[in-house]
Amino acid sequence: MSNKILSKVSLITAYTICFCLSLTGPAMAQEPIKIGFVASITGGASFLGQPEKDTALMVQEWINKEGGVKGVPVQIIIEDSKSDPSQAVLATKKLIESDKVVAIIGSSTSGESMAMAPICEAAKIPMISMAAAMQIVTPADEYKRIVGTFESPRVQRPWIFKTPQTDTSAVEAIYAFMKKKGITKVGIVTVSDGFGSSGRNELKRMAPKYDINLVADEVYGPKDADMTAQLTKIKTSGAQAVINWSVGPTQVIVTKNWKALAMGMPLYQSHGFGSKQNIELAGGSAEGVIAPLGRLVAWNKLLTTHPQYKVLSRYATEYVKRTKAEVSTFGGHGYDAIYMTIDALKAVGPDKTKVRDFLENNIKNWPGTGGVFNMSAADHTGLDLNAFEMIQVEKGDWALAK
Repeated sequence: MSNKILSKVSLITAYTICFCLSLTGPAMAQEPIKIGFVASITGGASFLGQPEKDTALMVQEWINKEGGVKGVPVQIIIEDSKSDPSQAVLATKKLIESDKVVAIIGSSTSGESMAMAPICEAAKIPMISMAAAMQIVTPADEYKRIVGTFESPRVQRPWIFKTPQTDTSAVEAIYAFMKKKGITKVGIVTVSDGFGSSGRNELKRMAPKYDINLVADEVYGPKDADMTAQLTKIKTSGAQAVINWSVGPTQVIVTKNWKALAMGMPLYQSHGFGSKQNIELAGGSAEGVIAPLGRLVAWNKLLTTHPQYKVLSRYATEYVKRTKAEVSTFGGHGYDAIYMTIDALKAVGPDKTKVRDFLENNIKNWPGTGGVFNMSAADHTGLDLNAFEMIQVEKGDWALAK
């Protein structure tokens, strides 16, 4: 074969290699960035998980229509925990080991999230919970240290973050509001699950700070169908108000029991009351109920200059249009978690450690549906009591409490 022919063959081979590389390069670059998403889509906490799932699907569409992360599509892999901590753990392991996700969002409840946290910590993968309990992000030893004090945690689980306002902030918002109303004697009734137990601890821990005297402390089970006995004890305790700390069906039961007993004192609910479905299920019994809620439920009552207004108006409007359902604060927790993750990915790429570092160090003055977030090494929630509005049920709707 002549040198001339060999030269032509070599040239053709070179062009062929370049052509193949031009095809495989972009194809590899278009492999989606995978984000895990665990939610209580079915089971007892489905009223939390369903709006979170709907939000995840909607936001995934938005992100990819806007070009994904620097041209790379995002795939949110949704797993149903079935409202069961053991199922949440299995879903977490699958997402890490099989799907190779870069971050995990979830789950919907505090119990599930606390079960997932050690798995993510061991795998060194950032996790953003959509549940409220302080213990999700606070190590057990640190939480034990601050019990009996008014201190905030100084140490956080390095790989674990969350978007809902803490139960501590919700308690402080209620107590600060009560103090303005001259309420000093309070009865509390709490559910005996992870969320309720954490809330009960915070209600007791923060009471002296606001000169609140807890004259009754009642507990019920997550599957109890009537809390009349507990509320009757509170009614005769000398309390000026009652606080219920639970989420889901038990909130509705307590509301109906409170109304039926004509207790003669206001009922305050936890920040887990932030779904209009609770008002509907309680019927007229919910009239007058007060709760510390994120501004999402009352976004159209805010000034357009409020730092959260743009986020809230877009999310609420598009969610209602897409799902034909009322917006809830729970879906908002998912929205915030996803966009925090996306902002991290855009800034540092799909590197788990760098994503973790970004969440801790760069979520500053960050407007979300739950508030304006400011995270730090000592605070993996980034919100305080100012993230809440005190909301009251009026004529079957939300209104700013007076």
